[in-house]
Amino acid sequence: MSLITPVQTPVPGTEMLEPELQELARRVRDFADDVVAPAAYEYDTQRRLPIEIIREMGDMGLFGLPLPAEYDGQGKSYLHLCVAVEQLARVDQSIAVTLEAGLGLGAMPILRFGTDEQKTRFLPSLARGEGLAAFGLTEADAGSDAGGTKTTATLEDGMWRIDGTKQFITNSGTSITEIVTVTAVTGERIGSDGRRGPELSTIIVPVPTEGFTALPAYDKVGWHTSDTHPLVFDGVRVPEENLLGERGRGFANFLSVLDEGRVAFAALCVGAAQGCLEQTVAYAKRREVFGRPIGDNQHIAFTIARMRSRVAAARAVMHDAAHRIDRGMPFTTEASLAKLIGSEAAVANANDATQIWGGYGFLNENAVARHYRDARILTLGEGSTEVQLGVIARSLGFDKALG
Repeated sequence: MSLITPVQTPVPGTEMLEPELQELARRVRDFADDVVAPAAYEYDTQRRLPIEIIREMGDMGLFGLPLPAEYDGQGKSYLHLCVAVEQLARVDQSIAVTLEAGLGLGAMPILRFGTDEQKTRFLPSLARGEGLAAFGLTEADAGSDAGGTKTTATLEDGMWRIDGTKQFITNSGTSITEIVTVTAVTGERIGSDGRRGPELSTIIVPVPTEGFTALPAYDKVGWHTSDTHPLVFDGVRVPEENLLGERGRGFANFLSVLDEGRVAFAALCVGAAQGCLEQTVAYAKRREVFGRPIGDNQHIAFTIARMRSRVAAARAVMHDAAHRIDRGMPFTTEASLAKLIGSEAAVANANDATQIWGGYGFLNENAVARHYRDARILTLGEGSTEVQLGVIARSLGFDKALG
């Protein structure tokens, strides 16, 4: 379906973007305000991913934005995805991360590294939002340190046998989860320095498959609507052709996946920071104390101005990283910059918004309170602040400081 119609008044932050992107932002913003926001508190308290809303997002074409038309996608740029994620995150980070992870970590690895058969088999339903995909990387002793991966995959009679566990995996236990791509040790490799280490590969596991179990969802501080589970692989058997990319290239592939995912994650951070800003501007103008709006107080006005500056900086670096992806330019450092600056902006804005809202900002029915809880994960997910600092420091030549 087409997402292109003229737009008259650009959504804040999109004024410098092409008209098609402005219209996309307008459509997703309206959907977020009219459909997602009114239901956000209900689903948050139920701790349930609203599949009906996910279906509507699929009908809008959001899950297919950067996927080619031949796989039922929209054939748009990565920036299109970032624009959509930002507008959703303004009102509900859980819904935004469902889209971000479903594409950035779920579908995009298949697009980037999959065979023609894998793309044809898996991508169309993901592009239509009929199914969700997850990426299983993190374990108790592995994540940033991929060398600690304990999950194994052994090739037996043309089938991979997978055994192990994964943690904190988004979109992995929903009623429409179709695949989980897992990183696993498939052998041993010898590096250029002669040192031995695990050979890591990525393998697609359809859901359901015997031996695969999504354990009960986590009891999280925030992101209550987002689906997140620990996973168990107990003698899971899938065909040899479910190997995603080259055997032994799992480490390089998931680094590339994480780099791309961080840019869309940064867009989520920008949306959260923008949402806090919008809520606080409106509140400061209508809330009166001692006969005048609290926004007339210089300290309040300056605090909100600082919030605005954080949003502008975070959005600028996020757009830069997304443009680099779309132009085929190196973007690893820029992805880390976007994720670092965006996550810190979202946390700071959520804190300032809650302070200005006072007691009302401490009520879970208030979007500001949910942003306050939800924002804490933003400096941890898809690479912690320390990981981003390490990437940036390495780009500056400080390799020895990283050990």
